[in-house]
Amino acid sequence: MTALRPEREDSYGGASYESYGMPPREAPIDEETVALRLPEPPPRLASAASSATSATRATPGGRAARRKAAKRRGGRHGGAREAAQEPSEESRAGESRSGAPLSRVEARRQERARKPGPGVVASRAIGEVFITTGVLMLLFVTYQLWWTNVRAHAQAGQEANSLQQDWASGKRAPGTFEPGQGFAILHIPELDVVAPIAEGVSNKKVLDKGMVGHYGEGALKTAMPDAKTGNFGLAAHRNTHGEPFRYINRLKKGDAVVVETQDTYYVYKMTSMLPVTAPSNTSVLDPVPKGSGFTTPGRYITLTTCTPEFTSKYRLIVWGKMVEERPRSKGKPDALVE
Repeated sequence: MTALRPEREDSYGGASYESYGMPPREAPIDEETVALRLPEPPPRLASAASSATSATRATPGGRAARRKAAKRRGGRHGGAREAAQEPSEESRAGESRSGAPLSRVEARRQERARKPGPGVVASRAIGEVFITTGVLMLLFVTYQLWWTNVRAHAQAGQEANSLQQDWASGKRAPGTFEPGQGFAILHIPELDVVAPIAEGVSNKKVLDKGMVGHYGEGALKTAMPDAKTGNFGLAAHRNTHGEPFRYINRLKKGDAVVVETQDTYYVYKMTSMLPVTAPSNTSVLDPVPKGSGFTTPGRYITLTTCTPEFTSKYRLIVWGKMVEERPRSKGKPDALVE
């Protein structure tokens, strides 16, 4: 049974069509007599209003819930959403860094930022110069203090072996020797020195090869060991190039200095030392050397080298006096046997 419902009158005061089982008839709209109504909104506002209405309808929970939903969407008026949708400068920069093409001005600015300034370039250049200079100095010091000794020891050892072989085979005869020619071997047992003696004191021909040089030329010519009287003068490097005279300042009175030749051993005993003198003091090579303490002619030996170490400003002098002349046929002297 259908529930009762009130009858509705149509716009003319009569019964409604529904009461007769007929569909309702739409009332005609008269634009001239219709009551006041709101003007039609612009399309954009209408769409915004419709979307807001739909959002409001879609958001359950009442007014408070709808406000919270509006805040999450960017505010009640939508301005925050529009601001959020606008790309910021940081986002644009991020897009440029992420691979988007840069403008010409931005590319030039970044290129200038990557280029080092004049101060940085200058500091790098100065640093490279200092490093290169330091490496070169280190190489030079290594060459002077190590490699020259290695090479000189090899050359001196080869010359000493050659001398002994020639003496054994009889190829070399005593006499006058050419500059640079080896003719004897110097032994200083206290210093473990064994070095060949060559004629002359040339750096290139004699001393730089690790050999001991004999003052045998010009105004500085001195006697040979076999002379009946005279001063046998020798020179050698104290540092670098074999440095055979490096430690002659450690010799004490009575220490042996032996000169070995093809036929004879000449044994000297150290007597005195002059720690410092000028390079021009050639009187130390006189037959009776000044400052040595000798007062009469005799058979002397003089060793000369540079001082202080690693300089050539002054000269260090050591003197000795011959105490024994021993033929090789009798064997080595006691100074070389002990």
